[in-house]
Amino acid sequence: MLHFAVAGVPRSTPGSGGTVLGLRHAHSLGITAMEMEWVQRVPMNEERILAIQKTATDLGMTLTVHAPYFINLNSPEEEKLEASKIRILNAMEMGQLAGAKSVCVHPAFYMKMDPAEVYDNVYRATDDIMKRAQKKGLTINLGFETMGKITQFGTLEEVLKLSKEFGIYPTVDAAHMHARSNGKWNTEKEWNEMFDIYESYLGPESLKSMHLHYSGIEYSEKGERKHLPLLESDAKWEDFLHVLKKRGIEGALVCESPLMEEDTLLLQNAFNKLK
Repeated sequence: MLHFAVAGVPRSTPGSGGTVLGLRHAHSLGITAMEMEWVQRVPMNEERILAIQKTATDLGMTLTVHAPYFINLNSPEEEKLEASKIRILNAMEMGQLAGAKSVCVHPAFYMKMDPAEVYDNVYRATDDIMKRAQKKGLTINLGFETMGKITQFGTLEEVLKLSKEFGIYPTVDAAHMHARSNGKWNTEKEWNEMFDIYESYLGPESLKSMHLHYSGIEYSEKGERKHLPLLESDAKWEDFLHVLKKRGIEGALVCESPLMEEDTLLLQNAFNKLK
């Protein structure tokens, strides 16, 4: 099954918000999944995390996590590199405790270095992270994201190659791919090509447990500027949904639109009407 996830606590959640209330409200709207936006810091209160896990389980809600933005696995500064690793491991640990399936991570910046050298640096850092995660008993997926700016490590091929090396799977952000290519990756033909590439790296079964992001996006020749509501963008979102349905894609699709629950439901309802 493909779950359409709201990116964080819905804006219309009554009261003071919070993830537990947000999950209940999303469920009342008919939304079946949520990505927990831990983009500033990872919450480390285990009691609260367990309350999230119980609520999601009781409601049958699928969870994913977005790790903090402050990560660069290509940092030449050992202190910053170690801090990046710790943020990822904390997101994986708390995400697993919450019952989440996958953790989305912005992996690195090129910093004007050769992409092949950057890949090697990210590979070494990932190897260390995965070894530490194994010692902690962590089995949650580490999902390196396809990134929207040309200064960022995170082409489709980069994250797929890295994922194949470690037996994990990436977070494919379709809007980022569209922005990074200055308007490509937007038609049925192109999305089918993308899924063909994905399958060639990770195998046909990989399409049954994907971590996807989607929204409208504003961009320039340098890539991403900001996310947009679907209907205010050039995103051919109906094309994307057709490909998802025809190929039987499963997992979680997180809608990162500024119109959080509205666009999540727009995608979900349109998808469910397809045959």
